[in-house]
Amino acid sequence: MPFIPHTEDEVRHMLAAIGAGDIEELFDEIPAALRCGRLEGLPEALSEMEAAGLMAERARRDGRLVCFAGAGAYDHHIPAAVWEIATRGEYYSAYTPYQAEASQGTLQVLYEYQSMMVALTAMDVSNASLYDGATALAEAVLMAVRANRKSRSRRVLVPATVHPVYRRVARTIVHNQGIELVELPFCNQGGHTPPGSLARFDGQDIAALVVPQPNFFGVLEEVDALTDWAHANKALVIALVNPVALAVLNPPGEWGTRGADICCGEGQPLGAPLSSGGPYFGFMCCKQALARQMPGRIVGATRDLEGKRGYTLTLQAREQHIRRSKATSNICTNQGLMATAATIHMALLGAEGLERVAAACHANTQTLVGKLAQLPGVETLFDRPVFHEQALRMPAKAKTVLKGLAGQGVLGGLDLSRDYPELGDAVLVCATEKRTEREMDDYRQKLAGVLGQESLD
Repeated sequence: MPFIPHTEDEVRHMLAAIGAGDIEELFDEIPAALRCGRLEGLPEALSEMEAAGLMAERARRDGRLVCFAGAGAYDHHIPAAVWEIATRGEYYSAYTPYQAEASQGTLQVLYEYQSMMVALTAMDVSNASLYDGATALAEAVLMAVRANRKSRSRRVLVPATVHPVYRRVARTIVHNQGIELVELPFCNQGGHTPPGSLARFDGQDIAALVVPQPNFFGVLEEVDALTDWAHANKALVIALVNPVALAVLNPPGEWGTRGADICCGEGQPLGAPLSSGGPYFGFMCCKQALARQMPGRIVGATRDLEGKRGYTLTLQAREQHIRRSKATSNICTNQGLMATAATIHMALLGAEGLERVAAACHANTQTLVGKLAQLPGVETLFDRPVFHEQALRMPAKAKTVLKGLAGQGVLGGLDLSRDYPELGDAVLVCATEKRTEREMDDYRQKLAGVLGQESLD
């Protein structure tokens, strides 16, 4: 928000209007013992330009790492128009559009967002966003257990290839409600969940199966076979997807014979910047039959008595907000500003633009991995197709390698040893459409140097 300082004349005029002689008199009700007194050692005041220059100079001291890390947070290009529009007052200050007569602009934006998300996922219904991708998965699990009336087990199968943070968040949220998350191991060679490994659950009462695409390692899962297995066993399918990947991969609504039942994920790749851990927003879509079980807000379009098109919240009871015990969700925070930015982002890119972004990400990742794998001891962990990122085995301690790269201005990836110690010294690398050939060559050169130094220790 712009700050416009008052002149001395304006201050005197305001003080005179309220009958105060000076600023000290204005605050004379504050006891002297509570006042800090005169501040010593302060530098001379700076102009706006001088202050901005000082802040920029100090920011440069922190450096700016070239990002080759992904793992759920991606360094995509965001057109300048996205946040120039999203931060306009009419969007930036809008929150809950309960009063449709006063919130038509916000409601229309959210309606357009929902329309774009169902087109992207090939599902029937979308809500108007959730808190983030991890809680969206937890909400999808709760929704699936509520909606699957053929199951009484409250058991949900979750592959170990689902993001480790998502698994922890989901377990924290659902375990006290008697829901069991059964973890599925992944294939050491392919880095995926083989459909055949589910045979041990044949005939058992399973409420739902989570299917990530791509999974945490960037590996593409056999989604058609997994989806059909779940439906054959009367389980619902929860698709956990990267929205950018859907521009080039089959959408969840077309998986298998019947398609996924619920789709969720992290919307950050759609116009939200990387900024010290946020902001993020979760998305969720589902089949029409499950719409009344969906948490969060759903905006509908209608026509008034004069035939004019209008928008309003729909399919949502008041209990969602004021009676916790009867709500479908108690954490359905709506990230309205993020959804607005995503709407603008997708509108600017269009279907073709999003497809080009996805293709460029895939090509850059393949180029990066090809360059890094030329170094002695660096090799890919899995042999299946990937999108966006890939796991690499390092010939040295992954933590040491990444620390050495960071010291040279390169954020080299994610150390997988904490969550997947069985993989050894493995690093998950990613290259979005922003990464250039020069940056990838620089990464390779610096990695070679770090590995050379490591071998001497």
